[in-house]
Amino acid sequence: MKINYRPEIDGLRAIAVVSVVLYHAQLSIYGIKPFQGGYIGVDIFFVISGYLITSIILKELFTKGTLSLQLFYERRVRRILPALLLVMLTSLPFAWLLFLPNTFIDFSKSILYSLGFTSNLYFHYTGQEYGAVSGLLKPFLHTWSLSVEEQFYILFPTFLLIIFKFFRKYIVPILLVGFTVSLLFADWGSKNYPSFNFYVLPTRGWQLLAGSLLAYYEINLGHRSKNQKLNLILPFIGLFLILHSIVFFDDKIFHPSLFTLSPVIGVCLIIWFSQKNEIITKILSMKLFVGIGLISYSLYLWHYPIFAFARITEFTQGNILKKFLLGVIILILSILSYYYVERPARNKKNSFKNISIILILTGLIISIFNFTVIYKDGFREKYTNIYFKNNIFNEILKDDSWKFVNNQNIQKFKNTEKLNILIVGDSLSKDLFNVFIQNQDLFKNYEFLRYGNNGNTDALTFDDNYSEKRVKVFEESEVYSQSDFILISEYFNSNKSLDRLENFINIFKNRKKIILTSLPNIYKDDYRHEKLYNLTLFDYFLIRNSDTLYHIDQNIGKNTINLINKEYFENREINKVNKTNKELETISSKYNIRLIYKQDYQCNFINQICHGITDKGFKIHYDNLHYTLEGAKFFGKKIFEINWLKF
Repeated sequence: MKINYRPEIDGLRAIAVVSVVLYHAQLSIYGIKPFQGGYIGVDIFFVISGYLITSIILKELFTKGTLSLQLFYERRVRRILPALLLVMLTSLPFAWLLFLPNTFIDFSKSILYSLGFTSNLYFHYTGQEYGAVSGLLKPFLHTWSLSVEEQFYILFPTFLLIIFKFFRKYIVPILLVGFTVSLLFADWGSKNYPSFNFYVLPTRGWQLLAGSLLAYYEINLGHRSKNQKLNLILPFIGLFLILHSIVFFDDKIFHPSLFTLSPVIGVCLIIWFSQKNEIITKILSMKLFVGIGLISYSLYLWHYPIFAFARITEFTQGNILKKFLLGVIILILSILSYYYVERPARNKKNSFKNISIILILTGLIISIFNFTVIYKDGFREKYTNIYFKNNIFNEILKDDSWKFVNNQNIQKFKNTEKLNILIVGDSLSKDLFNVFIQNQDLFKNYEFLRYGNNGNTDALTFDDNYSEKRVKVFEESEVYSQSDFILISEYFNSNKSLDRLENFINIFKNRKKIILTSLPNIYKDDYRHEKLYNLTLFDYFLIRNSDTLYHIDQNIGKNTINLINKEYFENREINKVNKTNKELETISSKYNIRLIYKQDYQCNFINQICHGITDKGFKIHYDNLHYTLEGAKFFGKKIFEINWLKF
């Protein structure tokens, strides 16, 4: 039983891939993103895939009574792997040139998981939120959807074969149950486990099964809809539902969930009710739509890594012509890979044995390269002429900073003869705790504790986690009752957080002595590569000058320290910090509470420097405001020198 070619389905593919590409392009017109729901294109692909794959399987089952899994998987290999391996192979030299070690390792892992069709699980379990800025810089994030489809292709044929042989009468009920359970699971998961829900097959299965149900009914009936009125009206409604979702959905909507039924129903309406003489079918069957649909797989594969590498190198930043050029490059590469890779690989005249040999060799080259990257720690030795004393991996420095406070911070004051200072707040309170604990020999009359020793999970913060319940737990804690002073250190980034601060002060101002600390310096993070590597100004200074300053990290002199500190002074987010600090001044005055400024120990305004490096050559920050352990130790000495506390 031959499968008839339906050009309108290629037209649907065109809408799907164009919407995804435009979504990932992050186009903005007068501050409005017109394709903010473009991620729905992937859902369209899932429905189409479910329909076509089930059609292939069922037509073979109905005509032959059995299914050749070998031939089925051969077709899938011919369809998917050649273009995918080509894009991966092409990306390797760019990764070698552009990536720092930690990002290089992540890149290599993502490729290896993609080859194993489990990249969806990799991105979920590494905490990569789809649509986040960091994700736009990961060249193979888009392979999560291929992994979902491949997992479906691996499991579904055997599942359907068993049902066909032993439960043929119950195919529709079983598919309907699978569809319903998956949809309800997705709706629940979208509210409770959004990342897991987005990436995995169990919550995407209903979209694929929607297409499967259409395929079964079409093959079982021998036709699709014959109702001429519905055939004229419902494709219009289907296209409207799809376009409405692309334009009006956004990243805040629960997805996939019951909301996602809208575009899925739209695709189903077009697939089931489209007819040759119907206008929507004619539009979708136009050469332009069909042409884009034919190259849609290559277009999907190429666009994301090219966008990612362009963002990393800032190739298109602020330049419309370069953005247009990038689009042309993506289109040309997609056309070339379709005609010279996809089509030859799918041509049955070309021996599958020969194709397999090429694919295996290419896969081995890619795998060996990426395993080597991981084994070599991202070829970190490339940076040994820059980094000797410091760690280029700021995430490690961040983790070390949190581990220190969690290990040192027992929730009970030991010495009643000292002034007990309880530090309250978010990650900025962690920074101050590390400052004082590492310099206990300088602050002999004080004992310091931070409220909460499990990150921010059990801390009292003034963000959206602030609540009456948390305040009550704090009030009833032993460490609160033992304290003499409450020292508040928080990143107040909204009026609501300042309102919560006032609520806290009103509760405790007559019970404990409260001291406010200002917002610390926040340094500009729009310099090159920062969002990709989490580089600090210090790191960027080293890399920028690595060609002219040998062993710069190890042999930093006073002149270089001064240059780095001046760079920090010149790259402060002054307006942002001053605005918050003025609000804190108002609150301080209103409640007659002392406010002390972190800038007093962070900067020397006469010499126009802000400390970004210690006098021993260690970086002080692991991002644009938080302190490393070495930085905290350094600032503790500064605080002691200027008598900053003055209790």
